[in-house]
Amino acid sequence: MKKILISLAAVTLMLTACGQNSKKEMKALVAYFSATGTTEAVAKDLAEVTGGTLYEIKPEVKYTDADLDWRDKTSRSTIEMQDKNSRPAFVKDLKDADSYDVIYIGFPVWWYTAPTIINTFIEAYGFEGKTVIFFATSGGSTIDKANKDFAAAYPKINWKAGKTLNGASKDDIKAWVEELKN
Repeated sequence: MKKILISLAAVTLMLTACGQNSKKEMKALVAYFSATGTTEAVAKDLAEVTGGTLYEIKPEVKYTDADLDWRDKTSRSTIEMQDKNSRPAFVKDLKDADSYDVIYIGFPVWWYTAPTIINTFIEAYGFEGKTVIFFATSGGSTIDKANKDFAAAYPKINWKAGKTLNGASKDDIKAWVEELKN
């Protein structure tokens, strides 16, 4: 009888340990590029909802209002977006990039996709085998083209479809994050 009780206790302990391991929390990074502060506000809410680390993708040379004038064919943003190989430099100061399981990357939609500084960020840190999810803000465009462009350009990343979060409340963001878990 004593042996049976010891065996049952051992099995119970093993099952409890296995159950705890399967519920491991995923470590999240919420990285964002924000030219005007709109995407930054959403990123802060997303970091709070996910418990993730907030990280700003800062260009080495800050964008001015003139740089962001999409109607000007000679503006910095227009020139960068017309050149598929453009890789604007950013301040590379993210520590332990490999330690994150899920990486949310936020940006304003430019020319129906992500600004080319997002390519620079992804190529600098890789994220192969990681789950990466975009979120964006936009005056009228969706994130759909960015989802397709980046899934094709970086096939070794585990992409989950991102979402445009214009005017999203924390409750909206929380619901979206929960949807992603399913």
